[in-house]
Amino acid sequence: MIKAFFISRRSWFYSCLSLLVTLGVILTNIQPSYSQSWLELLFQGVQVIQLSTMSDSQEVKYGKQINDELIRTGQFRPSRNQELTQKIERIGQRLARTSQRPNLPYTFQVVDDRSINAFATMGGFVYINTGLIATAENEAELASVVAHEIAHITARHSINQMRDVAISQGLMSAAGLRENTIVQLGVQLGVNLPHSREAELEADQLGLRNLRNAGYAPIGMVTFMQKLMQKSGSSAPDFLSTHPATSDRVRALSRAVDDQRAYQGDGLDNQAYQQNIRRLL
Repeated sequence: MIKAFFISRRSWFYSCLSLLVTLGVILTNIQPSYSQSWLELLFQGVQVIQLSTMSDSQEVKYGKQINDELIRTGQFRPSRNQELTQKIERIGQRLARTSQRPNLPYTFQVVDDRSINAFATMGGFVYINTGLIATAENEAELASVVAHEIAHITARHSINQMRDVAISQGLMSAAGLRENTIVQLGVQLGVNLPHSREAELEADQLGLRNLRNAGYAPIGMVTFMQKLMQKSGSSAPDFLSTHPATSDRVRALSRAVDDQRAYQGDGLDNQAYQQNIRRLL
């Protein structure tokens, strides 16, 4: 009884502390407005906490709605090549099992687009362009991109970005974000707005760790990023336009890869990749 009392008090204390911290974040992100009352700010604090603590099932539900909207509005065209999609799904599920959130029902889709790009939305939805698949020279390089996008999901980068955009654009009401607003924000963030530099660097490191844990050679992430850096300039690929500071990221990845283990693992057979995956493009 006494133990339960103290647990209850501790839970109440941390809830209040979380609300105060969140309110502090809001105050630093919102431009001063004499028309905005403290009660409105308090409502926003509660809403931000609700958005930040979105359950896995809610995230998957919104991710599916975002995916449906992306397809309905023609934001991307799913590849009809079932064999290619199955091979990308196989690579993705191998990485999903060793990720930080292996219980999410991940979905991996091939986008019929020759530009070099990949992106992810909340709830486990990952999208890989055919142009990026063609640019990779082996499975380890392709898997490194998939691992990077999975890392954005496991770190909840889209949800955090949605929270920041909702606050800055004043989209939250006393009832919180409307469901259609969440979906529209998810579509916007998925294909148009880049992640922050910090989010990209974190996704690189989490992705590299996952790549290694899944049994792929970690050098694949370094060599693929180097390829993208060489393509920078007037004809920079889409993947670079939304992933800033490529040279810094290459240096950070190179430092993180152990030279003695860099080539240990699967996926470095260029000929096998050509025969099994690139021939399907």
